[in-house]
Amino acid sequence: LHISVFFFVLGFCMNLLLPQTPEHILAQTNDKAEILCELKKEHVGVYWYRWSQERQNFQFLVFSNPLGKAMYGTNISQEKYSVQGASSRTSCSLHINHLHPSDNGTYYCSISWSSQLLLGTGTRLVDVLPLPLKTTLAPSSKKPLGCVTKSKAASKKGTAPVWLRL
Repeated sequence: LHISVFFFVLGFCMNLLLPQTPEHILAQTNDKAEILCELKKEHVGVYWYRWSQERQNFQFLVFSNPLGKAMYGTNISQEKYSVQGASSRTSCSLHINHLHPSDNGTYYCSISWSSQLLLGTGTRLVDVLPLPLKTTLAPSSKKPLGCVTKSKAASKKGTAPVWLRL
């Protein structure tokens, strides 16, 4: 609720001044993802949010200032999310580790500029797929070497069938 009020008070503007790449991510459980946000305005730091379609809310993930100091949202793990490049005036990236299906959603970078909160174009984490099931192969049967069928053995005149020579 406090985030919704925050957006309402500051203004909420999706803006092409903050393009994000990629647009979509499809990953597997435990994979990593990186989202790049291009910054084309002066800023005092970069915010990252996730919109959850399932919960119908924005979740504040992390704020990183130009000095590289990060402030994380409630129950957000520093091991899961990290930000690089907030000190840059041109780009910033969010790194997500150990992906899990609960990470699905649309991720937005954001900066505060001229009493507005500019929101990036968004990157949709489409689906985090479960790990593939481990398959075990049945042991391969080893055929005896030099085995000849009866019909082949019978065609060889003057030789005893292989199974008799053993």
